[in-house]
Amino acid sequence: MALELTTVAEDAAVFFDGPRVVRLDGLDPDTAYEHEGVAFRTLARPPGERLATVATVNDVHFGETVCGEIEGLDIGPVLRSPEGATPYPQMMNGAAVAEIAEIRPDAVVAKGDLTAAGTPGEYAAFVDCYVGAFGSRMHWIRGNHDGEHGAGPPREVTLDGVILALIDTVVVGTPFGQVTADQLEWLDELGARADRPVLVFGHHHAFDPGSHNRPSTYFGIDPDGSDRLVDVVARRPRLIGYFAGHTHRNRVRRFARTGDVPWVEVACVKDFPGSWAEYRVFDGGVLQVHHRLSSVDALAWSESCRAMLAGLYPAYAMGQIADRCLEIKPRAQS
Repeated sequence: MALELTTVAEDAAVFFDGPRVVRLDGLDPDTAYEHEGVAFRTLARPPGERLATVATVNDVHFGETVCGEIEGLDIGPVLRSPEGATPYPQMMNGAAVAEIAEIRPDAVVAKGDLTAAGTPGEYAAFVDCYVGAFGSRMHWIRGNHDGEHGAGPPREVTLDGVILALIDTVVVGTPFGQVTADQLEWLDELGARADRPVLVFGHHHAFDPGSHNRPSTYFGIDPDGSDRLVDVVARRPRLIGYFAGHTHRNRVRRFARTGDVPWVEVACVKDFPGSWAEYRVFDGGVLQVHHRLSSVDALAWSESCRAMLAGLYPAYAMGQIADRCLEIKPRAQS
């Protein structure tokens, strides 16, 4: 396997070659480099002081026992933890907690699908793992797998240099998403009064408002709801990005009405590539830095998951480096 570049930051880069992890630290911002034949450029460092650090996870799926099953598709392989081994959701999330703890985040956000089937025991396992590690710094929203666990009104978390806005996009009993009128009104009001940039987090991704095909059962936020969400973001320049899970892939889109605002999806913790995202908040912008879990056990499991979808899963889930690591710039205030 060729050396695979998974992460660039303003000061570092990380490569994987099967179980081998190569980390380059002490790099200069916005600079071209080459390592073992792989060319890359570090992220530009936003202006000013670094103010806060936020970590996010999504699609952690406590209680899941089978990986690779997709309803309606007969594409293998289907994977399970070896007999007697720690179940893979517990092992992968334990690895995520350990890595996130090393960066000493000011806040951690779980963007839904906390559980496999929404049972009380699964939800308790999530709380024990994450709240047990991060206490009051831990915040979460539910996903379509979670039933009523994690349900609640939108929430605002204020940190130095940034506000985190958490919205509930679940339509209970379906995989589809929505944004209610009450939540849009809340987000609009927050965007109007915010005195610093706002990062918006939900489980479901937005529908592309430029698409001519508007399905009534869209896998993410429904087309009409997405239009209204895009309108709020377009109207309120303090809202500088929307960040989702749900799709188990790394992807960034930008829409005409919101210019350079990134509409981001981050891959899951539980299988390949074993992702979590870090947000480095500066006076003059925010960096998203994707991390791939690198403990021995986590890497062994995620490498086995490359085989899913008849080997097509890595091309789908990993995305391009610009889908994983990017600068999120402030917007001009009207």
